[in-house]
Amino acid sequence: MNQRSAKANYVPTKDVFLCRTHIIKNVKMDIPELYKIFTEHPVVTTDSRDCPEGSIFFALKGASFNGNAFAAKALDEGCAYAVIDEKQYAKEGDGRYILVDNCLKTLQQLANHHRRKLGTRIVGITGTNGKTTTKELLAAVLGERYNVLYTQGNFNNDIGVPKTLLRLTKEHDIAVIEMGASHPGDIKTLVDIVAPDCGLITNVGRAHLQGFGSFEGVIRTKGELYDYLRAHGGTAFVNAGDEHLMGIAHGLDLVKYGIGGTEGAKVEGEVTVCDPYLNFRWRAEGGPWRDVRTHIIGSYNLMNMLAAACVGLHFSVTQEQISHALASYVPRNNRSELEQTAHNSLIIDAYNANPTSMAAALTNFRDMKADRKMAILGDMNELGAVSGEEHQRVADFLQDAGFDLVWLVGPEFGKTECTFRKFKDVDEVKKELEASRPEGFCILIKGSNSIRLYQLKEWL
Repeated sequence: MNQRSAKANYVPTKDVFLCRTHIIKNVKMDIPELYKIFTEHPVVTTDSRDCPEGSIFFALKGASFNGNAFAAKALDEGCAYAVIDEKQYAKEGDGRYILVDNCLKTLQQLANHHRRKLGTRIVGITGTNGKTTTKELLAAVLGERYNVLYTQGNFNNDIGVPKTLLRLTKEHDIAVIEMGASHPGDIKTLVDIVAPDCGLITNVGRAHLQGFGSFEGVIRTKGELYDYLRAHGGTAFVNAGDEHLMGIAHGLDLVKYGIGGTEGAKVEGEVTVCDPYLNFRWRAEGGPWRDVRTHIIGSYNLMNMLAAACVGLHFSVTQEQISHALASYVPRNNRSELEQTAHNSLIIDAYNANPTSMAAALTNFRDMKADRKMAILGDMNELGAVSGEEHQRVADFLQDAGFDLVWLVGPEFGKTECTFRKFKDVDEVKKELEASRPEGFCILIKGSNSIRLYQLKEWL
């Protein structure tokens, strides 16, 4: 049967992959058949340099690579099967090659099929800021009672999400899946794969505006999680004090959280001190207050803590367990970390930056008690036409903040009108630090990951 006749005779059913799928021997294969292979070989890889014995290799494509070209290598390295979408890379008669129309879509639909077969309860998380921290806090809280699978790092895109779902096993009681977006429709794509039972949007802010087109585009895209939950009778956990989220939360089964005094909140809380670690108190439905001393920096993390507490209560985690989990959590990966060097105290928040998170970090830093303060700030990327305006806004804030020393890094900050020291890139900063390192400062380091300010730790 040639490709043309196979296509003509193919009649999809509800459970069958939308694209034609078959082994190179011209034996047609649908998603349930592929899933049978997956159950026998339940490890997938997309990297021919990492091929666990007996795994399935998916030949994905990128801007500068074609995974099909590495399928043979993956099989030689130990993979049991290679899923490809360009027939010329298969060896005729070798049943280890599985030919599909689109490897990425096949990976996504296999993940969705697996998720539905297991029926694991899933919490979906998205938002402009705080989604990774909230995901980790949720995993910590739920982990007090359940076996939890959660997104590793920030594997929150159209590849990372299905790979995470395919790590689900019968032993997992619940999963926490982070979903990111940089363009309209991204969240819809991911929620259709994940099929979450419940979820939350941490917030909406001015980030990735180049991709979204406008702040309204950000709201619509993040709101695609609400759209899915609304259509499928799911539950949404929402910060009742966020007017943007409440404005799109109509028709949802809502569980609310917020600052003290929030009407109808299942969980409410307030900051008690933040110098530099966040200490706060919280209570459930008007009950007694519980004090929590955290290992995380920034009063802006209060809502992330309350979101985790709210979800935990929903899944019957006790208040004692929730407080223990929140107090025990230690951030990693350059997110709100405090590090003491021999010369300075560093607040490292160099994984990501946008106008919303930058304003929150600078406001928190301004309000902190410290004898000498220094800010090293890197460009906020992907802001499109408003980039100049937003970087100037930060520079203007800094003029009034009264920090002892400010260094700005990157071409966008380089265009701002201000009197602060400017550097082209992180390498220029290193040269300056090599010649004259600041001593005795509390230093905030924040910028987009691509600016690489995280490299400065060893220099300060």
